[in-house]
Amino acid sequence: MWRVVHEMRGTDAWDRTRSTTVASMSRPPRPLPPGLGEAFRVADALALGVTPTRLRSATLEAPFRGIRTAPFIADDVDEDAPFAHDRRVRERTLHVARAYAPLLPPSGFFAGRTAAVLWGLYTPPSDGIEVAVFAGTRAPRRVGVRARTVLPALATVRLHEGLRVASPATTWAMLGAESDVRALVVAGDAAVRIPRDRWGILRPDAALATVAELQAAVDAGRRAGAARLRAALASIVTGAASPPETLHRLDCAAAGLPTPLLDAEIRDGTGRLLGVSEFAYPSARLVVELEGDHHRTSARQWHRDIEKYRAYAEAGWEVVRITAADRRTGRDVEVVRRALARRGGL
Repeated sequence: MWRVVHEMRGTDAWDRTRSTTVASMSRPPRPLPPGLGEAFRVADALALGVTPTRLRSATLEAPFRGIRTAPFIADDVDEDAPFAHDRRVRERTLHVARAYAPLLPPSGFFAGRTAAVLWGLYTPPSDGIEVAVFAGTRAPRRVGVRARTVLPALATVRLHEGLRVASPATTWAMLGAESDVRALVVAGDAAVRIPRDRWGILRPDAALATVAELQAAVDAGRRAGAARLRAALASIVTGAASPPETLHRLDCAAAGLPTPLLDAEIRDGTGRLLGVSEFAYPSARLVVELEGDHHRTSARQWHRDIEKYRAYAEAGWEVVRITAADRRTGRDVEVVRRALARRGGL
């Protein structure tokens, strides 16, 4: 048998067959109909004439039964940039949510920790995608999906990134069922944070929610974790820009330290803006900065910090720089306490 095959390889028929096979293997897959979109149902693709072989191509993913989507390709993210990990998690969650979107019932929407990640509330994602439907609709059952039924009074829905997602206030309130008070304060601070534009101007209109909206979400009806949500509300503020800032603030408050200004604009005697800092104690002329690793690894950030802190010192402000190691070991609170005592701020 081997001799026959060996002899056939020398024939024109074998060469033509082999070249045809190689060409088919290297040929790019046929383009999909443009109407299918980024994620689509297999049934819709078949109805448009897409072959089963094409749907099994390595150029498509099958994240859910009956769904195909293009493979996930993460955007290039500077690993030294602040919150690079959070951005990667959000990109992946957004990709999976878009893949599931064609399967959502008409009243369905993304909820819980999936919604929290989509809104950027610094909440770890769940093991599967989380969705909700309003009462009267059967919650979907599918591998990799956590589904719940909610009363219409307990949820508002927004269109976000082209997806139906629980509003930031609703999302935060839903987290009360499985989050502790500190985690709820972290998520709440993120929801009500007033961001600054590229010129450093505060943009209240760009905040995801207000404290009043969070309160209204808690008061809308009976919720799991309502006691934790109300306890968290008492500590949520608009000036914290990251989980480390929220947790440092909570630890300092628990230790009895004075309440600082958050996201504070530091100015000299003429009113000239010298910089914006996370925490400031004006009576002590003390600024506290939480230093992420990008302050060390980014040359641009490093030089910017030097210029800002030099200007602070010339204007009579002391700068206390808190590292991640300080926060992990709990030294951050004591460092601030000693600085306040030294500056007459206690």
